[in-house]
Amino acid sequence: MKNDHKIFIPNDRRKDMVAAIKIYFSQGEGEEIGDLRATLILDFVIEKLAPDFYNQGVRDSYQYMKDMLEDVLSIQK
Repeated sequence: MKNDHKIFIPNDRRKDMVAAIKIYFSQGEGEEIGDLRATLILDFVIEKLAPDFYNQGVRDSYQYMKDMLEDVLSIQK
């Protein structure tokens, strides 16, 4: 089953992320960017890249739960 739900980021966390992007560009690239550009970058990451990270987390969780279930089944007598 596939859901096309968008990733929701609370406003206070989005502000922190925008600030982190601005700091990265300032310190790492030596370029000052504004809130608009940083927000556009964040929106791009959320829309295009974050689903892959999320899906990897789901796969890792599934594998972990599968391994734990096998451990539980191994204690049968």
